[in-house]
Amino acid sequence: MKKNLFSKIYLTIVFIILYAPIFYLIFYSFNKGGTMNKFTGFTWEHYQTLWSDTRLIIIVLNTFLLAFLSALIATMIGTFGAMAIYYTKRRQSRTTLLSLNNILLVSPDVIIGASFLIFFTMIGNLFSNFSLGFISVLLSHVAFSIPIVVLMVLPKLQEMNDSMIRAALDLGANYRQVLMRIILPFLSPGIIAGYFMAFTYSLDDFAVTFFVTGNGFSTLSVEIYSRARQGISLEINALSTLVFIFSMLLVVGYYFISKDNRPRRKKGRSIQTGVVNIR
Repeated sequence: MKKNLFSKIYLTIVFIILYAPIFYLIFYSFNKGGTMNKFTGFTWEHYQTLWSDTRLIIIVLNTFLLAFLSALIATMIGTFGAMAIYYTKRRQSRTTLLSLNNILLVSPDVIIGASFLIFFTMIGNLFSNFSLGFISVLLSHVAFSIPIVVLMVLPKLQEMNDSMIRAALDLGANYRQVLMRIILPFLSPGIIAGYFMAFTYSLDDFAVTFFVTGNGFSTLSVEIYSRARQGISLEINALSTLVFIFSMLLVVGYYFISKDNRPRRKKGRSIQTGVVNIR
C-alpha cells in the first residue's frame, strides 16, 4: 500500500516538473501585457497577431509538410530495410547492418548536420542547379528518421510466426501476396509507431536542419531560435500552444490507431489471421 502511494506521489512530481513549464508558457500566451513577468489580463491579441503573420504561417505549413513527407518516405524505406536486416541469413552480416543502422542514432546531431552540409556542398559544386533548401532538409530528415523506423519495425518482425509465411507459400501464394496479406498487416503497429516517431523527430529537429537549410527556406525550430535571440514574444507562446495542442491530438490519434491494430483475444486465445483469403 505504501509502495503504491509512493509510486503515485513520485509520478505526480515527475509530471509536474515536465508539464509545469509548458502550462506556464500556455498561460502567458493569453497575457494582455507584452512580457512573461506579470499577468495583467486575458486577451486573444497574440493569437490574432500570429494569424496575421503570413511569413510565420508559411513556415509552420512548410514544417508540417516536411515532417509528413520525410516520415512517409522514411517509413517506407525503414520498413523494407528492417525486413532486409531480419531476413539476412548470415548472423555476422545481420549484426553489421544493424550496427550501421544505429550509427545515426548515437551520433551527435551537430556531427550529422555538419556531415550533411559537406555532402550537399559537394553536390552543389557538381551540379550548379542544386542549392540548400527544402530538398536538402527533406533528404536529411529522411536519413536520420530511417534508423528510428527500423528499430520500431524489427521487434514486430521478431514476434512474427514464420510458419504463417511458409503455410501461405505452400497454399500457392506468391511473395507479393505474402508481403501484402501477411507481413505488412502484422507489422502495421510497428510501422505506425515508426511513422509517428519519425514525424515527431522531424517536427522538432533543430541541429541538423540549421546546417542544411538555405536562405529561402526555414522550419519552425530554426525560426523560433532566430526570433528568441531577439527576445521571446508572446506570439511564440501562442504558436507553441497551438503546436502543443496538435501534438496532443496526434498522441490521442496514435493511441486509437494502435488500439485498433492490437490482436484481439477471445476466451484467453489470440486469434491469428493471415493464411486465410490469400487468393
